[in-house]
Amino acid sequence: MPIRRLPLLLLLSAASAAAQDAPATAAACSPGNVVCVELGLDGDGRPSYRVQRAGRQVLAPSRLGMILADAPKLERNLAIADVRRATFDETWEQPWGERREVRNHYNELTVTLREKSGPGREFDVVFRLHDDGLGFRYAFDRQPALERLEIVEELTEFHLAEDATAWWIPAFEWNRAEYLYHATPLREVGDAQTPITLRMDDGLHVSIHEAALVDYAGMNLTRVEGRRLKAALTPGTSTRANVSVATPFRTPWRTLQLGMRAGDLVESPLILNLNEPNRLGDVSWVKPMKYVGVWWEMHMDLKSWASGPKHGATNENVRRHIDFAARHGFGGVLVEGWNVGWDGDWFGNGEAFRFTRSYPDFDLEALSAYARERGVVLIGHHETSGHAAHYESQMDAAFDLYRRVGVPAVKTGYVADAGQAKVRDADGNLVFAWHEGQDMVNHHLRVVEAAARRRIAVNPHEPVKDTGLRRTYPNWLTREGARGMEYSAWGDPGNPPGHEPTLVFTRLLAGPMDYTPGIFGMETRAPGGVETTWAKQLALYVVIYSPLQMAADLLDNYERNPGPFQFIKDVPVDWEATRVLNGEVGEYVTIARRERGGDDWYLGAVTDAQPRTLEVALNFLEPGRRYTAQVYRDGDRADYRGNREDIVIEAREVTSVDTLTLRLAPGGGQAIRFVAQ
Repeated sequence: MPIRRLPLLLLLSAASAAAQDAPATAAACSPGNVVCVELGLDGDGRPSYRVQRAGRQVLAPSRLGMILADAPKLERNLAIADVRRATFDETWEQPWGERREVRNHYNELTVTLREKSGPGREFDVVFRLHDDGLGFRYAFDRQPALERLEIVEELTEFHLAEDATAWWIPAFEWNRAEYLYHATPLREVGDAQTPITLRMDDGLHVSIHEAALVDYAGMNLTRVEGRRLKAALTPGTSTRANVSVATPFRTPWRTLQLGMRAGDLVESPLILNLNEPNRLGDVSWVKPMKYVGVWWEMHMDLKSWASGPKHGATNENVRRHIDFAARHGFGGVLVEGWNVGWDGDWFGNGEAFRFTRSYPDFDLEALSAYARERGVVLIGHHETSGHAAHYESQMDAAFDLYRRVGVPAVKTGYVADAGQAKVRDADGNLVFAWHEGQDMVNHHLRVVEAAARRRIAVNPHEPVKDTGLRRTYPNWLTREGARGMEYSAWGDPGNPPGHEPTLVFTRLLAGPMDYTPGIFGMETRAPGGVETTWAKQLALYVVIYSPLQMAADLLDNYERNPGPFQFIKDVPVDWEATRVLNGEVGEYVTIARRERGGDDWYLGAVTDAQPRTLEVALNFLEPGRRYTAQVYRDGDRADYRGNREDIVIEAREVTSVDTLTLRLAPGGGQAIRFVAQ
């Protein structure tokens, strides 16, 4: 049955379908009638939903339901007991972000499904339809037959109506989310993490992910046959169920972002809009910033996290970084390896970490005071080796220490193989857990809330996936959750040239990433070194969004190259507006952003291993105003395989009616600052 395009008057109606009418279907469309959904039941009372965009089918009938550990599954013998519709329209302001203002305009369809016999259990399926996609979730009220939910698996499906190309990384593998992306036909997808990005033959782009992941297991996708993807919950610590919750309860949103351009996915605020508003109140203390750190030198094996003659986190070395940050206008200095626990097998023994005890050659209080006197702050570091239980036993004291000495942000780490994190079960026993299982999802939120009580921002690495909770908890600034720049220091292989233009349209659809760009020393321990040009390293500050951006290289490399370093010093980390000017997944992308509270625009363009010439209209600039375009582009001989340092820095006058020709070398890029006159 085709989806009905419901008139807007009906969508705004508060009328409910009477239970005795037992409708067989319920349907609704987004405010602009772009995205439509229909929920229906088959002859056995099994629910499914289908999705259209602009009149074409995107999802064929896709199952809904759940398998429970201690009760019959919620999957058949159901009837539509009630249908409710509502509409919502607001514009809200991000305290920081890719854009200041976000419009949240949707039509909501709530369908109550009730068993026709037996205990008569019921649940809602709630759809929110935006013009850029939709989210849906299951909602359970408390009822005698459903006081708790022991969820073994969801039956949720995403049955693509057409063949597509898929960009995805494997799920349930040892290295968490740190894999290079596969680009395969949809029919070759196996177990995949989300977001997964798909492109139909006619150019329609689809991203499947989730929003507001709270007290639940992270969702992966398993291709069960053909074009049919099924939700696969990350395992829990119990042998009975992957999720255990009391009712009333609402699952995370299952999301579908849709757009004819790849850039439409990047510009979509759907994931943020499906999260609840800020719960922290005044968050003026959350400060986006650029930072340097005692970090890359360890990855290059010039310094060590462990104590001894190579120790990086010494008073002398940290003061050097503080002085550099103050001299060049950076807000923070990250220090890794400062606390006891890095000696020996720290990867396998997270219990050795002491989060309030420094090594003897590091004075936290004195160094923090030294930094503050120079207008800089220290960024703390808590590596846990995935031992969440041990970290939680010291977390409050650790945050109290940071609060007392004036450390306003912390990078946390969970370096452990997938399935090897450690948590306490309901009986207090130490058990192994997956990084995105329910226990670790709850752990990360406890960390963010504990940090917020001390006015501390958090940047987790090896994290739980981003699902837009930065809207609700704005101190959750950024995170890793993908293959970062460190793979270009020692990876075999390192990050190839197509990695970053893939991340933009996959991982970064979930939220900001602490990718740590800005490398000028291109010869590293990785066999191919850093497989980009210098110009691309600069462009990454615009292309890969994060409110914390690191100038990751050795300080000496910046001191020796003040010309290109100037762009890193100039580029902001907080934005008024963002525009994706062009792009194809895994190939190239050009993004322009306007600085928050200012008039200057910044542009970044990057390509894969192929050289490209891109025509970019400057109609995003303010009409009638002149700008000086400060251009950092690949030189004529630039190539990621050699002459990576070949960069040209030049300036020209432009206006909004001009078009620029961007010539990108293999593995190259271009960065431009448009200074308003």
